[in-house]
Amino acid sequence: MKEMEVIIDTEEIAEFFFHELTRRGFVPTEGELEELADITFEYLLQKCIIDEEMEED
Repeated sequence: MKEMEVIIDTEEIAEFFFHELTRRGFVPTEGELEELADITFEYLLQKCIIDEEMEED
């Protein structure tokens, strides 16, 4: 199987959750969205779906 590079951004995850939760009638706070995004990222790491690479400035 060929390896593919995918960039996962926690801000993008938070935005996705915001749209999905508000569409379903929930009103999440910014802090809750950040926590959900972090939890999702950690889940993907634990399941070895992604590898964490640090950005170089």
